[in-house]
Amino acid sequence: MDFFMLLTYLFSLFHNNQTAGPSHSSPDVNSKIFNVFNYGAIGNGYADDTKAFMDAWEDTCNYIGSKSTMEIPQGRAFLLQPIGFHGPCKSKKIVFSISGNLTAPYAPYQWKCNEDYCHQWIEFAHINGLYIDGPGTIDGQGPKWWSLNCKKYEQACHRRPRGMVISHSSNVHISNIVVKDSPNFQMSLEDSKWIFVKQLTITADGDSPNTDGIHIQRCRNVFVHNSNIHTGDDCISIGDGSKYVNISGISCGPGHGISIGSLGRNGSKETVENVIVRDCIFRKTDNGVRIKTWQGGRGLVRNILFERIKLHGVTRPIIIDQFYCPHSQCNNHTDAVEIKNIMYKHIHGTAVKKPFVELLCSKSVPCRDIYMNDIDILDQDEGKGKKYHKRSSHPPAECINVRGESNGAIKPKLACLDSERH
Repeated sequence: MDFFMLLTYLFSLFHNNQTAGPSHSSPDVNSKIFNVFNYGAIGNGYADDTKAFMDAWEDTCNYIGSKSTMEIPQGRAFLLQPIGFHGPCKSKKIVFSISGNLTAPYAPYQWKCNEDYCHQWIEFAHINGLYIDGPGTIDGQGPKWWSLNCKKYEQACHRRPRGMVISHSSNVHISNIVVKDSPNFQMSLEDSKWIFVKQLTITADGDSPNTDGIHIQRCRNVFVHNSNIHTGDDCISIGDGSKYVNISGISCGPGHGISIGSLGRNGSKETVENVIVRDCIFRKTDNGVRIKTWQGGRGLVRNILFERIKLHGVTRPIIIDQFYCPHSQCNNHTDAVEIKNIMYKHIHGTAVKKPFVELLCSKSVPCRDIYMNDIDILDQDEGKGKKYHKRSSHPPAECINVRGESNGAIKPKLACLDSERH
C-alpha cells in the first residue's frame, strides 16, 4: 500500500464508522430536571455533598422518559468524596449538567476510599446516552498528592486516583467543562464506544506526575476535538485496545505531546489501530507525536495518520520508540510490538534540540510502511531567524530498522526513507 492509498484507506475507515454511529434525532419529550439542592446539597466547598449527589443521581438515572437532567447550579462549589454514577439508566438521554464547581478533598488523608485504595474520584459507568456539559469545573485537588514524600508514602504515590473516568458506556458526549489538577489522569475513557469529546479545558502543573489529560483505553469510535490541554504528562495517551480514534484541533503544552503507548509491557500482547491525529498545535512540549512500545512486547500498531501538526519549541517532535523503558536498567529482548502503516504529513515548526525525528525500531520486528510527506522541522533559533552556532553530537534525525518512503520536501532528511521502497 503506497502513501496515497494509505491516506484514502484511513479516510474510508472513519467515514464508514462515523456513518454507522447512533442516531440522535429523536425529540425530547417527558423530560425532567433533578437539582442537587433539592436533595440536601450545601454547595459551600466544605460540607460533604456526596450523599446529596448520589440521591439526585438515583432519581435522575431511574426517571423513565426521553431526557433526564441532573443539575449542578452555578456559583457554588460542591465537595465530593470518591463517587460513582452508575447505570444502566431508564431515560434515553442522561444529562449531567455542571454549571458549578465539583471539588475533591483537599489533602490525601481526607479522601474516604473503599479498601484504602482510591481507584478514581468520579466515575460514570454502564450508561448509554450520557451527556456531560459545562461550563463548570471539576477540580481534583492534586497538588497535595503530587508533593507527597514518595520514600515515606510509596504506596500512595503509586496509587494516585484518576480524576474523571468513563467506563463500559456508549454514546457519551462531553463538552465545555474545565477539568483540572487530578492526582493522576485528568480524564480516562475505558472499555467504551462512541465517545464524543469537544471544547474542553484540561490543566495541571507542567511538572505534575502521570497527569495525562485524556487517556483512552480499550475504546472504539472516539472523537476528541477543539480542546486545550496543558498538563504534566501526555496531553492525550492512547492505550491498548483502542481503535477508530479521531483527534483534531488540540492545543497541547506544556506536556508530553500525544502518544500511542506504551504498549507491550512485561511481554503482553496489545494493539492500537486506525488513529487520526490532525490540526494540532504543540507548544514547548517534551514530545510531539509519539509511538512507544516496550521491548519484549507483542501485538500491533497500525494505520496511524499524523497530519497538519504545528510545532513551537518542541523537544522531540516525531518519535517511534520500540525500545521504550523508563528505568535505569532494561533487559534486551528480540520480541517487539509490530508497527506498520504510519503516515506523517504536513508537520512544520521548531524544535529545541537534536534529533528532531527519531525512528528507532527493532531488528527482529522492523517498522514497515512508514510514510513521510512535507516535513519541515527547524532548530528553534533557526526558526527565529537567528544564526545557529551550536554544536551537537546528535544528527538531526535518527532512523534504524525502518522501511518506508518519503515524498515532497523532508527536513531533516532521513536516509532510511527515500523514494525507493526498502
